[in-house]
Amino acid sequence: MVYAGFWRRFAAYLIDSVILFLGYVIVLFIFFYTPVQISIANGIHPDMNTSQLIAVLTFLPIYIGPWIYFALMESSNTQGTLGKMALGIKVTDLEGGKINFGLATGRYFCKIFSIITFGIGFIMAGFTEKKQALHDMAAECLVVLKSTDNMTTKDFGNSEITQ
Repeated sequence: MVYAGFWRRFAAYLIDSVILFLGYVIVLFIFFYTPVQISIANGIHPDMNTSQLIAVLTFLPIYIGPWIYFALMESSNTQGTLGKMALGIKVTDLEGGKINFGLATGRYFCKIFSIITFGIGFIMAGFTEKKQALHDMAAECLVVLKSTDNMTTKDFGNSEITQ
């Protein structure tokens, strides 16, 4: 297996962040902004309870959306998010097999450990033997290049190949 290095994983995360942001903006516009503006245009002003409900529902996609996106995509047949697919990497278990939704969920929430270490948990992916971040180690997962058949060390550089 050829492990995906830090920078490739970082680039995939940037792509995923843009996708999630655009999705969030679209959800906000369709489900929250537009109905409120239509109501106001028709002379109906939301009361305090409605405003509080809108505020809560506005932040719900921020917390639930990324979890569902990462867990569903990484446990699917593609084994990776759109960013990972674009960069030719996938998430596997320690034997190289597909992970299930439960493990993908655990991996997602284990990122809290990588965050509370001031990002060092993410940076570990650049220095560990199997290019694992802290959350990968906690969830017992790997991030590897998709197709590594007939590839040599010179194709990926010594830092991303295993024997």
